[in-house]
Amino acid sequence: MRIGIDARLIEETGVGRYIRNLIAELGKLDKTNEYVVFFRKKSMDMALPDGWEKRLADVHWHTVSEQFVMPRLLEAAKLDLVHIPYHNPPMFYSGRMIVTIHDLTILHFNTGRATTLPLPLYQLKRMGYWMELAVGLEKAERVVAVSEATKREVMDHFRVSPEKISVTYEGVDSTLSRIQDQASRIIQDPYILYVGNAYPHKNLETLLTAWNTMKTKLVLVGNDDFFYQRLRKTTHLDSVVFFGPANDGELANLYQNAKAFISPSLMEGF
Repeated sequence: MRIGIDARLIEETGVGRYIRNLIAELGKLDKTNEYVVFFRKKSMDMALPDGWEKRLADVHWHTVSEQFVMPRLLEAAKLDLVHIPYHNPPMFYSGRMIVTIHDLTILHFNTGRATTLPLPLYQLKRMGYWMELAVGLEKAERVVAVSEATKREVMDHFRVSPEKISVTYEGVDSTLSRIQDQASRIIQDPYILYVGNAYPHKNLETLLTAWNTMKTKLVLVGNDDFFYQRLRKTTHLDSVVFFGPANDGELANLYQNAKAFISPSLMEGF
């Protein structure tokens, strides 16, 4: 078979790690099928298993152009199957595809605080999410859900048959497990660790309000985007450390030396 993988989000955090490990493990396990991987221009130099083919797909996800450009690129590659590892299946693609759904958080939190767009455009974009998921999941040969909870969400919201959904749990990146304990601590004081983005459903504002009564440090790790910058402007606690993005070595160090990990999120797919 000739199998395509949409890897345009490979340099992102959560789903990017999922895609990177998917490609690495498939490269070890499958020596029979052909693979074609679709990258954005900035990611075209990323390494692939021997014999795998690269294709340019320099179009941003969750855009109108994506829904028209990606079907043409996928069809031109003459694929027997394509894996869409995120909730952006191409509605107008006529070929066979598998779609991975990590969560349906976007459908639960209708708030303009979760976007930098004007509210009317944000509402229109949410309608687009719903439409592309409804059509894409209907067309998909198989849906991969990362938990039983996400499987139930897909069934409830889109009436997808349970027989069509496979639950495949997410694992731990083997890169992190291979990094040995490091004698030098990045954060010297005792601390509680949070790793993730600062979107409103992550509930970090509530966490920081509660942290007023805590003496232990709180270390927040995540890309320094609009949402973290907004959070930092309203937080004036000496006990809170905005670490910013961390590489794998730094992540391993922070996890190994934390007193605990905290996740105050209102919803997670896992």
